[in-house]
Amino acid sequence: MNSTTGKADRLLQIYSRLVNGEILSKKEMADRFHITERSVQRDVEALRCYFQEEGLNQDVIHDRKAGGYRLQKEEKPLLNNGEILAVCKILLESRSMKREEMFPILEKLTSSCVPPKSRAAVDSLISNEKFHYIEPHHGKSIIPGLWDIAQAVQNHYVMEIEYERMKAPNLVKRTIEPVGILFSEYYFYLAAFLRNIDREKEFTNKDDIYPTIYRIDRIRSFKITNEHFKVPYKDRFEEGEFRKRVQFMYGGKLKRIRFKYTGMSVEAILDRLPTAKVIKDGEDGKIIEAEVFGGDGVDMWLKGQDVEIM
Repeated sequence: MNSTTGKADRLLQIYSRLVNGEILSKKEMADRFHITERSVQRDVEALRCYFQEEGLNQDVIHDRKAGGYRLQKEEKPLLNNGEILAVCKILLESRSMKREEMFPILEKLTSSCVPPKSRAAVDSLISNEKFHYIEPHHGKSIIPGLWDIAQAVQNHYVMEIEYERMKAPNLVKRTIEPVGILFSEYYFYLAAFLRNIDREKEFTNKDDIYPTIYRIDRIRSFKITNEHFKVPYKDRFEEGEFRKRVQFMYGGKLKRIRFKYTGMSVEAILDRLPTAKVIKDGEDGKIIEAEVFGGDGVDMWLKGQDVEIM
């Protein structure tokens, strides 16, 4: 066995023992491998360099109290039990997936609770909601295609889809440039720019420069092509900014609305319309402005509130 192979073999053995939680002293390793303690030190440094180069969140440290080297792993922050409960509640309330998709996610989350009695407590707190869980009526599986679509968004691949519309013709084929995935009130949506479309015929506003929104469960089938589309940085689609301005997934022009609110909880309005700002607070109500896409969905929602559209 040559020296290089010998060192490689030593490093594997040292790492294997460290991973198993052993404390290794210089003298014990020197005696075991018939090398000097200086060589042991060089082996440890080689492991440290490897961890650093590979971006591994671990290190070999000398623990004086323990009397040798041990492996120290950088613990990644995990959800605490309260956070797990909150996420489970949000998922159940979203009613966004079939039971076969929703419940395994909940089980994986609750399995992270420690100690075991905390898991039992979380299971108990969500058990009633699980029992009465109502699936979305579309009955479609969402998870299988979601990641593939997300990869098309991230890598700017053109997609071909068959989409089930609410109006005739019910099934249409579209070539799209996917730019974002959003979630709102029970459904996942895909924002995408259309290709090869008669905008005069198909669009209410032919000059609309914003993406079309598709409900993912209504995408009957899709194909991700090998064709890339370019998105200049200055024109990149920002899901967060778009989401603040689109309500109830209605598209349309970006416009500013103004209304007077006379109800008790203005927070409900401001939370519902993230771009909303109170521009005047008077005795007879608050004047609020917001920037939104379309406006039809917002107008319908506002009619059910204590507001006067201006």
